[in-house]
Amino acid sequence: MVFFVMRLYGITQPPLEVAHNWRQTNVAMVARNFLEVNANIFYPRIDVAGDKSGITGMEFPLLNYLIYLFSLVFGYEHWYGRLINLIVSSFGIWYFFKLVIKFFSKPIAFNASIVLLVSIWFAYSRKMMPDTFSASIVMAGMYYGTNYLFERKQLFQLLLYTLLCSLGILSKLPSGYLLVLFLLPILDRNIPVSRKIFFSMASAVILIATAAWYFYWVPYLVETYEFWYYYMGKSFADGATEIWQNMGDVLAQFYENALKFLGFAAFVAGIIIAIMNRNKLLLKILALGFFTFSIFIIKAGFAFAHHSYYIVPFVPLMALLAGYALAQIKKHKIAILLLFAIAAEGILNQQHDFRISKEITPLEGLEADLDRLSKPNDLILINSGQQPTPMYFAHRKGWLANNDEIKNSDYIRSLQEKGLLYIVIIKKKFGSDMTLDYEILVENDLYKIYKL
Repeated sequence: MVFFVMRLYGITQPPLEVAHNWRQTNVAMVARNFLEVNANIFYPRIDVAGDKSGITGMEFPLLNYLIYLFSLVFGYEHWYGRLINLIVSSFGIWYFFKLVIKFFSKPIAFNASIVLLVSIWFAYSRKMMPDTFSASIVMAGMYYGTNYLFERKQLFQLLLYTLLCSLGILSKLPSGYLLVLFLLPILDRNIPVSRKIFFSMASAVILIATAAWYFYWVPYLVETYEFWYYYMGKSFADGATEIWQNMGDVLAQFYENALKFLGFAAFVAGIIIAIMNRNKLLLKILALGFFTFSIFIIKAGFAFAHHSYYIVPFVPLMALLAGYALAQIKKHKIAILLLFAIAAEGILNQQHDFRISKEITPLEGLEADLDRLSKPNDLILINSGQQPTPMYFAHRKGWLANNDEIKNSDYIRSLQEKGLLYIVIIKKKFGSDMTLDYEILVENDLYKIYKL
């Protein structure tokens, strides 16, 4: 509860943090279009597809749709996604604790849960992003799956496993690697074969639903509506090359971004102690998890090395080993002191993420400026490259481009033929200043609005 309240600080702020505001506005953009354009969850749409519909393939938009449902009741606000993710991710920590205590001791579960709370999850659990949201739902599903396998509980547990893991993995595919851990009970001779068969059938449903969305529906949307936007990974050959070329940044995801330095030291200590103590269960969990997660790392390639949220699904396993190491310390006061130090480092190194950037707060006025000059359905062009944040705050649809493209008169003419009426020049952060031979309607420290 203490950590939940801490993360409520600034929860109603718009998605204008320095880090990953673009990823959050992508989520919010889709949610707002469910409310204003079409509420069909199978046809998510964004605002940066120019004169096209904006419908495109992406992860299953469960978080986006929950924001839409909140908006139906309370009216649309930027920050609903923050609160929804925080609530779901907090339950995720609870289910993580319940999973760990089922197979290990209470001290390990307690330590591991605190380490996970103050890890990269601390900041990302309050962002409008599906990473901790997805992993939390999957861990909840895994809890009910283990109930069914190990505790002879009713079929309802199996149904919850199927539903929750399906929704979690659909929301963010990399979280699905966690299901590889069920190979351990599947190979356990003490579990009845009939129970394993039913569990395998349920798991097949999860895999079929995931494959249908990502390998049939997503390509269908992209091909049908002729707009590709969301990153779907590289080939194994290209991904492996990029990982090798960026190995320093790849390693930093583990020792710096995931648990910070003290937490990572505890994780490494946990591996060493598990080997010394011959803790086969822990080592099997780590080996299976890391091998499977490595496949995702290679598929992500350059993106894994340069986007911190890609490490999120692996952090629970790291926290488990760190919690195990702390639980081996015989002097309780020393263990608590080390846990406090890990928490302090994790929180203090993420506190900046609870504030929005003052430099880009003028974007909150972009919609109002455009409303005075144009209609909501007028198409615009913004020089923010691939950054969708200004378009989201413009509450318009249109194109994103860089300065060199905008200087090309043939390019502008081609967009005018498609309905382009205004150009917004972002002077800094998302773009850079430039002067055009059109009428300037509005100018401030952050942007200029031109009329063609």
